[in-house]
Amino acid sequence: MILVTGGTGLVGSHLLFELSSSGKKVKALKRASSDIGLVERLFKHYSKDYIKLLEHIEWVDGDIDDHLFIAPLLEGVKEVYHCAAVVSFNRKDDEIMLRTNVQVTANLVDACLNAKVDKFCHVSSIAVLGGSTEAIIDETIQWGKSKGKSGYAVSKFRSEMEVWRGYEQGLNAVVLMPSIIVGPGKWIGSSGNLLGALSKGFPFYTYGVTGYVDARDVAKCMVVAMEKGLWGKRFILNSENLSYKEVFSLIAKEFGKRPPFIEVKPWMGYLVLPFIWLFSQITRKAPSVTLNSLRSSHKKSFYSSALAQEELGIKFVPLSESVANAVKAGPL
Repeated sequence: MILVTGGTGLVGSHLLFELSSSGKKVKALKRASSDIGLVERLFKHYSKDYIKLLEHIEWVDGDIDDHLFIAPLLEGVKEVYHCAAVVSFNRKDDEIMLRTNVQVTANLVDACLNAKVDKFCHVSSIAVLGGSTEAIIDETIQWGKSKGKSGYAVSKFRSEMEVWRGYEQGLNAVVLMPSIIVGPGKWIGSSGNLLGALSKGFPFYTYGVTGYVDARDVAKCMVVAMEKGLWGKRFILNSENLSYKEVFSLIAKEFGKRPPFIEVKPWMGYLVLPFIWLFSQITRKAPSVTLNSLRSSHKKSFYSSALAQEELGIKFVPLSESVANAVKAGPL
């Protein structure tokens, strides 16, 4: 039996499709409030036989924040894919990300060791790499200091450290570090929020650069890494490094909208940031732009996926195809 955490998320839902398409039985963990309808719609987007594929999934409601819940959950489980994580670049969520992401991973690693789980795959992030501007970033780049890094990055780094602790104690573990993941899902949060905004037309852009990867490729790499038993290794998953202007223009074109035409200089963002924060306080909604996201939008980071291409044998889907796929599916 295979266990997948975060089964209703962007990565988890694509992984469930990848596994069920191979005829594998999967136990998928979700919170009681999570909507499995998103997974059903995703399966329908990819396959006419989606109803049969969904029968391979056994949904389990629960919260792996509770270590007492995990032990019985792992009965009969031989493989674990850990996709669950809180993602936010809002500073007010830093504490909950540190508490949830790190502790959940620690609990799961301990339970897997006790249950003698055969294989463990952890979804980390390029955020754990101590990137240097305008230099090629690969798996050898060290974390460095935590000061100045986002709460999300710190939580993912510490989560990964829990996985390596488990590895040293005998857990067969592999870690994958996707760049920004693009694929069908909710048009809220992360790349989904980007699609939602640009579907209506968006005039602004910056020249910051980062990496992008297709959700389908992430799922495939996870399965291959587990099948090959690449324990103790970590892989950057990245298709292309593009500027925000290039990506925004690509998405706008897919929606039939005018490409962005107003460059946002760093000083402009810092000038309006206090007003965005004030508006969020009045509306009680998360700010559309944070200090961390503003900094990221002007940073130029170039990621190498050469190791993943060599050892996982993956040929990454171009971002243009990823965007077309996500737009065609629409918000799920």
